[in-house]
Amino acid sequence: MEMGMASAAGHALLIILDPHRLVFLFGGVLMGLSLGIMPGIGGIAGTAMLLPFTFDMDPHTAFALLLGLGAPSTTADPIAAILFGVPGHAASAATTLDGYPMTRRGEAGRALGASYMSALMGGLFGALLMGLTIPLLRPVMLFIGSPELLGLSVFGLSMVAVLSGNTPLRGLTMACFGVMLAMIGSDPQTGTLRWTLDSLYLWDGLPLVPLTLGLYALPELADLAISKKAVVEGAPKLNVKAGMLLGIKDCFTHWFLVLRCSWIGTAMGAIPGIGASVIDWISYGHALRTEKGAQQTFGTGDVRGVIAAESATNAKEGGALVPTVAFGVPTSAGMAILLGAFLIHGLVPGPDMLTKNLDVTYSMVWSIAIANILGSGLCFLLSGQFAKLVTLRYTLILPVALNLIYIGAFQGTRQWGDLYSLLFFGTLGWVMKHFKFPRPPLILGFILGETFERYLFISIERYGVQWFERPVVIVLFVMALLGLLRPFLQDVRAHGGMGGMLSGFGAPRFRFSNLFPAGMLALIAAMVIQGSSWNFDAKIVPMIVGVGAMLFGAATLLNEIFRKPEDKDAKLGVGQESKAAAMGKAKPKVQQKMHMDIGTTLTHLPGRLIAVRGILFFLWLVGFIGSMAVIGLMPTVPLFIVAFMRLEGKERWTIVVPMAISMTFLIYWVFDQFLAIPWPPTLLGGWFPVLKDYLPSV
Repeated sequence: MEMGMASAAGHALLIILDPHRLVFLFGGVLMGLSLGIMPGIGGIAGTAMLLPFTFDMDPHTAFALLLGLGAPSTTADPIAAILFGVPGHAASAATTLDGYPMTRRGEAGRALGASYMSALMGGLFGALLMGLTIPLLRPVMLFIGSPELLGLSVFGLSMVAVLSGNTPLRGLTMACFGVMLAMIGSDPQTGTLRWTLDSLYLWDGLPLVPLTLGLYALPELADLAISKKAVVEGAPKLNVKAGMLLGIKDCFTHWFLVLRCSWIGTAMGAIPGIGASVIDWISYGHALRTEKGAQQTFGTGDVRGVIAAESATNAKEGGALVPTVAFGVPTSAGMAILLGAFLIHGLVPGPDMLTKNLDVTYSMVWSIAIANILGSGLCFLLSGQFAKLVTLRYTLILPVALNLIYIGAFQGTRQWGDLYSLLFFGTLGWVMKHFKFPRPPLILGFILGETFERYLFISIERYGVQWFERPVVIVLFVMALLGLLRPFLQDVRAHGGMGGMLSGFGAPRFRFSNLFPAGMLALIAAMVIQGSSWNFDAKIVPMIVGVGAMLFGAATLLNEIFRKPEDKDAKLGVGQESKAAAMGKAKPKVQQKMHMDIGTTLTHLPGRLIAVRGILFFLWLVGFIGSMAVIGLMPTVPLFIVAFMRLEGKERWTIVVPMAISMTFLIYWVFDQFLAIPWPPTLLGGWFPVLKDYLPSV
């Protein structure tokens, strides 16, 4: 058996090294990297697009092309996340927490170098583990049932305590709110419509893409517009090559972290329902718990945070292929599309892929490994050009980024609701950022909420109450409980007991900052009241989560009102003592954790000016949507670029006109002609139907 596997692996390598197949593999890598850089456009869209072109290919070439596109697409994700604080996709959101602060202090090259190298090491680890374990994992995968998947989702949700940093109550509130958002739509058990606001768009639930781009991309671009500066001031002095070498060295210095996180990514990737959008958070939370000093430095520009997130994200592809190939169980949307290639080429996932088609299976392993090497190598070569982007004026960056973000958000369901969701969550994310409410718990709750409810009902239906007696479930639930209680116990211990912690409360003080937690509490209460009239099966989980959200929200609001200002400042890490401790000049009375989110850089500006400029930025976004509704996307692109660049920055026409023309042609050829995206109907097209034959997107 071992000799058979070794010979199959060697034969598969010779097949993949055929120049003809290498050309297709390289082409897939180029497309994957290109799609990875564009916010919201990922490997899934590219895989679906290429699938019809594989009909006339042999299986080895077809999978080389498809995996060449899919495997390295996440390698390019961190580019926007690190340089602009804009996660290209949900899979790079955790990278933003430390990568973007590194860029702001002039270490973009180091962050990029660390992300590429850790992605390469993680991808190779995932491919290696897939190659070694495919024949051995069948009994393990068959043992995993819905109760274990439920326990894993609960354990994943417990990570909100870690990802909330020094604000656990706020984090738990937003995590519960995220779970409630995940339950919007038609209830799978009874068909009851939950929180759909009588909108057909919400019947199938909120899509992840506009929510993620809204919460993370728009707030960072809003702050960039408000500051009216480049991402990094004085960045021309940045030595990108030296920084890259230091980032590479960091990966080898922290090799054991790379190994652990790669293992997490591969293992999680093999489990159905646990996608890349949550793997990086789980890995990041693991590093936060286990790395020395991480509680004080993660979220402020610690390269270990970048390494932890990226090594796990890229390792998932190898793990995801295991159940897809061995059992025909796709663990993600990308793997589901890949199953279509199996059907096209007459391959049946299962025992045949481990016996007579073993060379095809190992050719997939080699495709992933080579694609990661090529993808990381290309990113290394082009990093100097990418890093220079941070020196550009905001009026040159924002028009391009906003156009791509709008198109990326539209990939959610390709309805107008995607753009409205983008605007809503963009506003929410910006407000959360400035009121210091952590956004990662909301994302995590949204991602795992549907999984939690689905596996809970399946477990109860199949096993009754006995599902809770399974050993793996008990271990996962205990770990989750300990994870949730840990921040509270640390807070009590840091204050010298309950008495010391309670002494930090005093007379009520109402502040402007109390408005946001009060508004969130009112919104959650309204959702709970509306849900109380639903069918029992449809409302049981939303009501449990909703009541929990109300309790956490009320505790957050009371904490904000009654906490003494000096204790509250110390808790949030903004007091003078904490600042001195961060500089190494003093030691705070209470050891604090960081705010686990991207902090604002606008503290030097008056609050009124921030509010005015922020409102103006979001009015630009509303204007874009309004123009798109009337005349269509394609005519809106040049109009928006010209208006923004001339009115905001008074850019020269010699810059504005080429920018508008090149961006319009890029969007036209890539998205309208090549991807053939069906644009939404417009008022102009309704008034003059003949224009649809001559003008795209009308």
